[in-house]
Amino acid sequence: MKYFGIFLIISVFTTQGFAQIDLLHHDTQPSEMAVTIPFEIGDQVTMYSSVLDEDRVINVYLPNSYSKATHKDYPVIYLLDGARDEDFIHISGLVQFASFLWIDMVPESIVVGIANIDRKRDFTFPPSVADHSQNFPTAGGSEKFINFIEMELQPYIEKSYRTTRTKTIIGQSLGGLLATEILFTKPHLFNNYLIVSPSLWWDEEAILKKQPAIIHANYKVAKNIFIAVGGQEDDVMKREAKALFTLLQGSENSAITTNFELFEEQNHADILHLAAYKGLQTIFKKEE
Repeated sequence: MKYFGIFLIISVFTTQGFAQIDLLHHDTQPSEMAVTIPFEIGDQVTMYSSVLDEDRVINVYLPNSYSKATHKDYPVIYLLDGARDEDFIHISGLVQFASFLWIDMVPESIVVGIANIDRKRDFTFPPSVADHSQNFPTAGGSEKFINFIEMELQPYIEKSYRTTRTKTIIGQSLGGLLATEILFTKPHLFNNYLIVSPSLWWDEEAILKKQPAIIHANYKVAKNIFIAVGGQEDDVMKREAKALFTLLQGSENSAITTNFELFEEQNHADILHLAAYKGLQTIFKKEE
């Protein structure tokens, strides 16, 4: 009986102790227990461009291993329309997913998103068509924007981050037009071109009438080009994307690899994510 009494006393005090602890937990508000810290996936850089004479916002996604693997260099994917409320976050997530070890589709890469100020200005060359000039009064600044990428942005990224020499550009719509213009005029800026639903209608398809140097046999520089368009887009967009593929596919340069994909169910609004996934998969496909 003595031992039973001791056990009973211990049980009462233990039960009361747990009850008090439980009451304390109930009395504590969740907000008082939580700790909040910023969720970061990279850097946001505001850099002054003397070429464009304005500040530009650049978003930089850094791979998971970047801070620890200090010996490692990374390929860079440049993304047009790269603000965080444009395509930066979902494309960075796609690149992260595709580079997981159990996926191993794309090497771990830095993503550089170029936020827009005036995409009609930056992504178009000067039009010769009168109604283009009237409807797009700020258009025609692509040469300056390409110079900004070449002379300021790429050197900054290469100086500030650990990068390899492999550079990819992703552009859709007017961004696809700009990526095509870079491919035709300054192909050395990128190794890989992912061109989605390009607005090749600009200036009455003037760019499709050009003969880029890379298609000639004496221009032996390796390029991987992926062109995509949605099956639910208008017939002009589909015809022009196919025409670009045909032009590049007919290249005498054996160093050029060109792929084309028609996404039957996609339209101009929803094609980019699927096209970027397939394009990166195709461009970085490993030799079997």
